[in-house]
Amino acid sequence: MEERMDFRILNNGSFIPSIGYGTYKTGTEGETEQAVSNALSVGYRLLDTAAYYGNEEAVAKGIRASGIKRTDIIITTKIWHTDAGYDNTMRAVESSLKKLNTNYIDIMLVHQPLGDYYGSWRAMEELYDQNVLRGLGLSNFYEDRLIDLLYHCNVKPVVNQIECHPFNQRQSLLQLMRKHQVVGMAWSPFTRDRQPIFDHPIIKSLAEKYGVSKHQIILRWHIQ
Repeated sequence: MEERMDFRILNNGSFIPSIGYGTYKTGTEGETEQAVSNALSVGYRLLDTAAYYGNEEAVAKGIRASGIKRTDIIITTKIWHTDAGYDNTMRAVESSLKKLNTNYIDIMLVHQPLGDYYGSWRAMEELYDQNVLRGLGLSNFYEDRLIDLLYHCNVKPVVNQIECHPFNQRQSLLQLMRKHQVVGMAWSPFTRDRQPIFDHPIIKSLAEKYGVSKHQIILRWHIQ
């Protein structure tokens, strides 16, 4: 898997794998630790977590158990809206660093456009200049909030994490993001209620035609 991994180049010159491992609702601390370790063992190198998920410490334990070097892993985590604002974000980043057992975070996202997220962005820009945050990003920012932030920031977001899948294609948003060199990062790529997408006749027929799983068809759609 690792040898064939596709990558996306970000607007700050860094890159991320096109497929990552999300840790939302991965279970207990022990289950999350095992899941992360397993994911890394089969070739995943992008891990997504968040303060809101309450599992940053378990993710760190999974990384440690895997034996994979920290420098070979891209970690994204997020600032929850209750930590919006300059001072709160500074404390939230410090907390995430401690829980993730790392001295830097590859991409820090603003989880939602709520509260004083401009204050959060100012704090994140300072930490970016200090190389504590290697990349800044957004989550759940749609056209109006995204374009507003793009015209009022010093450091451009490298990614915007949004719900995106064949049933919710976000074409106008993705077109805007491409224009401004912001990479789309899909959450719930198989939809939130997963079973109906696997029962869709087009998905099933394509999987049969190409001799691959329905999951692979959907992931190929995302990559292309």
